[in-house]
Amino acid sequence: MSWKTDRVEGASLDLDEVLGVYHASGLGERRPVEDRERFAAMLAGANLVLVARDDDGTLLGIVRAVSDFSYVTYVSDIAVVREHQRSGIGRALLDATHDQAPAAKLVLLSAPAAVDYYPHIGFNRHESAWVRNP
Repeated sequence: MSWKTDRVEGASLDLDEVLGVYHASGLGERRPVEDRERFAAMLAGANLVLVARDDDGTLLGIVRAVSDFSYVTYVSDIAVVREHQRSGIGRALLDATHDQAPAAKLVLLSAPAAVDYYPHIGFNRHESAWVRNP
């Protein structure tokens, strides 16, 4: 199977299609997928969104990020449909994200199940991340 990554405007995406990927990836368990208005705002508010689609146009994965395109790109979400995980789509999406701002470092918080994945694709663990929940 082949796929292509593209940068898109988050607000232009079909919300149901995106929510389907979040559910099918497992990331929907940790995101407000039941709140359509909030989720639509999340897509619209990200200034760097990339998608991976197969030859038929089916959405296989998405990166939602915020970047200053100079110093840092914060990857808010990376979601790949479970049956296509470990096929290179996640890495391709992160590489394409980096290509949009090559001088900026990529920062992300890993899903618990993915902590062993990121070192294999060039990420280093950072011990001083802090989160303040609303």
